[in-house]
Amino acid sequence: MTFRASEVFWSALQGRRGPRALLLGVLISGLVLGVPIISGARGTTITEYRIATASSGPTEITTGPDGALWFSENTSNKIGRITTSGAFTEYPIPTPASGPRGITAGPDGALWFAEEQANKIGRLTTSGAFTEYPAPTFAGFFGPRGITTGPDGALWFTEVNANKIGRVTTSGAFTEYSIPTPQSAPEFITAGSDGALWFPEDSGANKIGRVTTSGAFTEYPTPTPMSGPLGITPGSDGALWFTEISASKIGRVTTSGAITEYAVPTPLSHPVEIAAGPDGALWFTEEDSNKIGRVTTAGVFTEYPLPTPQSAPTGITAGPDGAMWFTEIIGNQIGRVSVIPRSTKDCTNGGWRRFGFKNQGQCVAFVNREAQT
Repeated sequence: MTFRASEVFWSALQGRRGPRALLLGVLISGLVLGVPIISGARGTTITEYRIATASSGPTEITTGPDGALWFSENTSNKIGRITTSGAFTEYPIPTPASGPRGITAGPDGALWFAEEQANKIGRLTTSGAFTEYPAPTFAGFFGPRGITTGPDGALWFTEVNANKIGRVTTSGAFTEYSIPTPQSAPEFITAGSDGALWFPEDSGANKIGRVTTSGAFTEYPTPTPMSGPLGITPGSDGALWFTEISASKIGRVTTSGAITEYAVPTPLSHPVEIAAGPDGALWFTEEDSNKIGRVTTAGVFTEYPLPTPQSAPTGITAGPDGAMWFTEIIGNQIGRVSVIPRSTKDCTNGGWRRFGFKNQGQCVAFVNREAQT
């Protein structure tokens, strides 16, 4: 199993203090309104919002059914929510020291998340009501980690130490499936375009796994030995894209099992999680190089340095506003990166949608305004 900042961050965070105050917050009715840090060259804008709870350890993040972003706070044992305007709300999890990790929007309009240290699957409504379901198998410290909504309307999750893929219905009924390779350390999980669930096998297994909704497994070894496959997402091309944290590569696997690997331009960048963007590209976090990376389906890379040094970007997801949102586990912030149109041509043929504009006219007006500045 690959250990990285997001699994040993408690030692990195102890006694850590930034060189200056990055945000001012105003507490209003349970919400923290952050004054953001904004950075970026022409073509991109990066904004960072400081989380109210110090050293909260934000890890995974997802877009909720309410149009906000929801994220897990691993060390502070909370589920956080941030609006696209930067207003925070935090919800303490009932079980102490539960170690929340993966989070996803469920088919029932709630948020579902993995409690890695409590060995539970949690459910949280958008109004803040929790329900927790103990997973059947307990196998030590690393329990459920990744979670996603499956094509069958259930939630599917990985069990790292138990070496299983779990399934839980929205009413709390569990099924578990043992992975054929022993000690494969399944990390995150996603639904593929083929109606199956796909997951990386870290540790010495070094494979990409596939399981059908009836529990049939197939495993595909990655070409690079000990590459540390970790995050995974479906791409706009129908393939699955994944990170290889130890090899500093981005991998692509077709639903028939053909794997291609692309080296990230920055050596030892250690990519962690990955998500498909509204622009058809794949976006990923570079935890050790402190960047957000982007790769097209043709394998062309762009990298964006973050304003806060050594912030350790971890989770990433596409937001409802056309931007990519990410967590900074050591920076204790939620970040947003948006690519802006460079010309009016970018606004045509529905292109305005991927920049978060409401219509083509609004996109064109923005480009014209930028040209005058």
